[in-house]
Amino acid sequence: MTKPWIEGRFEENVITTTIEQGINWARQSSLWPMTFGLACCAIEMMAAGASRYDIDRFGAGAFRATPRQADLMIVAGTVTYKMASRVRRLYNQMPNPKYVIAMGACTVGGGPYFKYGYHVVKGVDLVVPVDVYVPGCPPRPESLLEGLMRIQDKVKGQKITKRNGTRISDELPVPHHSGYAEPGTEIDPLFDHQKITG
Repeated sequence: MTKPWIEGRFEENVITTTIEQGINWARQSSLWPMTFGLACCAIEMMAAGASRYDIDRFGAGAFRATPRQADLMIVAGTVTYKMASRVRRLYNQMPNPKYVIAMGACTVGGGPYFKYGYHVVKGVDLVVPVDVYVPGCPPRPESLLEGLMRIQDKVKGQKITKRNGTRISDELPVPHHSGYAEPGTEIDPLFDHQKITG
């Protein structure tokens, strides 16, 4: 027996999509950052999570206290050589797919402390692969939200295809700097690349 009250009710509510688009939509709408602030940029990251800017509007408000539940690392602040190995260890503990935002001038390229200091890494991309750079000293919360939207664009564009019968996913670009260590290798960060000459 048919129910006539159902007929014609779902014509405007049908959504057709692909599994790939559905997975990417779910991933971009639930990026969980790790609670990880190193210096003054962390204050701006906290402000982005507060009620005025509300990073939770983008599905990224569930800051996790453990890397095993996070898929986004926002490196906010100066990365010293002492901290670089810890940053790498936390990155390795994050599940795939994982993304990194370098927030602030110190994280992006050493900042004002690099020229006269001996302890600051010249960019966190020498330690972990970075997906989005957010410049500024410190960058405003709006800049961090813009960086988060660029991560969402990257997630949205990922492809899940088959090549020779095997499932592959879109590989994220790896920085070309010589200080980057491949996963699984225990290499200390380089020190010679930061010598000031002249």
